[in-house]
Amino acid sequence: MVFPGPLAITLLPPSLTLLVFHLSCSTDASSEQKLCALREHPTVAFADLKPWVFNFTYPGARDFSQLALDPSRNQLIVGARNYLFRLSLANVSLLQATEWASNEDTRRSCQSKGKTEEECQNYMRVLIVTGRKVFMCGTNAFSPVCSSRQVGNLSRTIEKINGVARCPYDPRHNSTAVISSQGELYAATVIDFSGRDPAIYRSLGSGPPLRTAQYNSKWLNEPNFVAAYDIGLFAYFFLRENAVEHDCGRTVYSRVARVCKNDVGGRFLLEDTWTTFMKARLNCSRPGEVPFYYNELQSAFHLPEQDLIYGVFTTNVNSIAASAVCAFNLSAISQAFNGPFRYQENPRAAWLPIANPIPNFQCGTLPEVGPNENLTERSLQDAQRLFLMSEAVQPVTPEPCVTQDSVRFSHLVVDLVQAKDTLYHVLYIGTESGTILKALSTASRSLRGCYLEELHVLPPGRREPLRSLRILHSARALFVGLSDRVLRVPLERCAAYRSQGNGAWTPWSSWALCSTSCGIGFQVRQRSCSNPAPRHGGRICVGKSREERFCNENTPCPVPIFWASWGSWSKCSSNCGGGVQSRRRSCENGNSCPGCGVEFKTCNPEGCPEVRRNTPWTPWLPVNVTQGGARQEQRFRFTCRAPLPDPHGLQLGRRRTETRTCPADGSGACDTDALVEDLLRSGGPSPHSVSGGWAAWGPWSSCSRDCELGFRVRKRTCTNPEPRSGGLPCIGDAAEYQDCNHQACPVRGAWSCWTSWSPCSASCGGGHYQRTRSCTSPAPSPGEDICLGLHTEEALCATQACPEGWSPWSEWSACTEDGAQSRSRHCEELVPGPSACAGNSSESRPCPYGEIPVILPASSMEEATSCGGFSLIHLVATGVSCFLGSGLLTLAVYLSCQHCRRQSQESTLVHPATPNHLHYKGGGTPKNEKYTPMEFKTLNKNNLIPDDRASFYPLQQTNVYTTTYYPSPLNKHSFRPEASPGQRCFPNS
Repeated sequence: MVFPGPLAITLLPPSLTLLVFHLSCSTDASSEQKLCALREHPTVAFADLKPWVFNFTYPGARDFSQLALDPSRNQLIVGARNYLFRLSLANVSLLQATEWASNEDTRRSCQSKGKTEEECQNYMRVLIVTGRKVFMCGTNAFSPVCSSRQVGNLSRTIEKINGVARCPYDPRHNSTAVISSQGELYAATVIDFSGRDPAIYRSLGSGPPLRTAQYNSKWLNEPNFVAAYDIGLFAYFFLRENAVEHDCGRTVYSRVARVCKNDVGGRFLLEDTWTTFMKARLNCSRPGEVPFYYNELQSAFHLPEQDLIYGVFTTNVNSIAASAVCAFNLSAISQAFNGPFRYQENPRAAWLPIANPIPNFQCGTLPEVGPNENLTERSLQDAQRLFLMSEAVQPVTPEPCVTQDSVRFSHLVVDLVQAKDTLYHVLYIGTESGTILKALSTASRSLRGCYLEELHVLPPGRREPLRSLRILHSARALFVGLSDRVLRVPLERCAAYRSQGNGAWTPWSSWALCSTSCGIGFQVRQRSCSNPAPRHGGRICVGKSREERFCNENTPCPVPIFWASWGSWSKCSSNCGGGVQSRRRSCENGNSCPGCGVEFKTCNPEGCPEVRRNTPWTPWLPVNVTQGGARQEQRFRFTCRAPLPDPHGLQLGRRRTETRTCPADGSGACDTDALVEDLLRSGGPSPHSVSGGWAAWGPWSSCSRDCELGFRVRKRTCTNPEPRSGGLPCIGDAAEYQDCNHQACPVRGAWSCWTSWSPCSASCGGGHYQRTRSCTSPAPSPGEDICLGLHTEEALCATQACPEGWSPWSEWSACTEDGAQSRSRHCEELVPGPSACAGNSSESRPCPYGEIPVILPASSMEEATSCGGFSLIHLVATGVSCFLGSGLLTLAVYLSCQHCRRQSQESTLVHPATPNHLHYKGGGTPKNEKYTPMEFKTLNKNNLIPDDRASFYPLQQTNVYTTTYYPSPLNKHSFRPEASPGQRCFPNS
């Protein structure tokens, strides 16, 4: 196979790792040129590749065109004709097979419309793994249908909906689809049976369903959709279509189109239609005085790590076969969309550049409230006429990354390999003959276009195009879909080569989180000597496998808040019988220390010794004196005892009395004191002596305590009568005590100790932590006072600024079946530094439930509209209006009939001089003979029923249109050379 001079094909070692090692170790530029100097590249025959390849087949299954990787569950979801499979990623062994074929009635209906039995099958055309579900759509014998199934059990259907506008009718129509992070489905396909109504259609999300303008070839002109990606604020679509702006013959251009994900359509103008739709041409060509264009995009691959879109381009199928691979940067795509538009004033005018009214449009919305609420800031008039960009999107390099003549590329995936000196992009390109080309793409001009090898995945003599091609970087494997099988091909086959191989480092991992949240810490990153690992005596890697660096140098820690040491214990509150000691500590650098600042403990729990005390005896007092001089005397003392630590706390207790008899002659041992002598000297007691008597008890006093056992007292006096003339005093107590208020005291609330501070709510940009306490120490009784003060305290933390680079958070997505919503953000830095874009790019939160919007037919929507009531005034006004309107209508019909009658009489005498356009003879065969009348259904936007209710709401009646071409009398003499060198346009002679 021979290739053009400057893009020579390279004879390299079959292993990519050996090539990368040679390139990284070589310092001689001439040696690199020698590596790319040979004109043939090595091939790996089917027999040599077979031991490394795993394959899967299934009886009756064909067209393995849809492959979806699910690495989190270690499985590959495969969509084939009438079947769904779950395969192991390790060896594509069968995990589950589920049949999903069209029923017999659907197939008979399909064949009755003129389709073959081969066409009237269910071909999978959409297969997307999203969360715990897999969304799939099939042609279903020209009756598209979609369903959501459990990703771990494909036989269990979660939901079944109508596939119109989400999947093509015909399996030969190219289509693509993507589900955004908000759960919205963006599908690019044809949405009618005849394939004449292409559209980019949004459904299934929280936003309103939108589509491109219907039957407007300026928006989409017989497109072939290739790929769709959800990137930032936009949904991007890659396609090829007939160029409406090309004024010299018919040609195909490759395009990139985009729409804003927050687009809600227009009001009155562009209603239910995109207002942010724009498209631009993709330029992939060989530079020169007359560039050679590769106009037809066949495949695309997005590298989010590099913000690159790789595309496979070919020449027209009727032209000389040639293919190329070009890479486009997202910034170049944005630059084209920020540039001027190209606009055609009328069908006979030229397409001319016109300035962009919003040169840096980023899906902004109008702030006013009213009819234009939530509309994008783009003018509806501009959106209707300005959608084609004037400037083409230019590739990263002036020349294509890879070119090859006489071969047509069909699929592309890209692998990233880090070598010692640079990052290599390894391209795996599928061809229409069933081989896979392995090519190297670097920034070095001397290495551009180097082919590493060509893999023959089909047996000798068998040629067929690949149906699908996927790459799984973590498993280092390609997954290839063919007409009758699925293959797993390893990216490298290093064990097949026994040559010495030196080790090379893998790329450095990202820096780990800082070891401290404030103050100087350190970060670590690592790499391993496995890219490739040294083998067969090769040299090991030189250098460190681990690097550390300081972090948070400019983020000082707040002053530590801590408890000081406990003070000494205080003196016990009691010497015996159980007392309490306390000690205190203080909170240094603040008052937010967790815990309490006072601590208590019991002390001196041993019982107190019993203390007894006797009062001294009172003097002897005469209490009964006889006439003869004899007498009785008494004296008293009181005894108290109690287990008290303080003897002074004793109170008067029981009284003790002693009595003695003293004879009159003084012979007894009665010592008299002064009081007795006075009594005796007075001649004895007065015959009229009166002993004292108690008065009535007084009222009880109030209780000494309101609760928990107090006491009350009542008193009496010795005044009934008072003792006189030597009478005896009252015997007994002058006061009486009684317990009272036995009920428990009501409890007033008191705060518990503060809890520990919670973790900081943010790692940067200002967060807060909090601590709480509760009114439970003790809790207040019903009706009593609650605790006063705050139950929660907050303090600032992590006040250092966050690394910049993140875009604002997106809106929360619709609820998933797991009851969760998510939102995302993206890094806006083109080349993020080590401190930029730190943190997560997505967040999730629980939600109660989710909904899928239902698109009802216009008839059902009108039936569902409720009408308000009418008053008598409304009825009278309606009647009068109808009467006047019917009268005017009758008069207008009568005058019209009279006018038509006069015209018909005049036409019998005068013939029109204007020639009929259907008999136009200029230039040969009339144009209308080249277009046969054709019947097709008008598919209104309201007829896109998203589920099985389509059977209950029939579509509108079929209308018949005839395509008639009206020739223009003008000739085009000015042209711009385009396409391949063999295409030219000459003026009419």
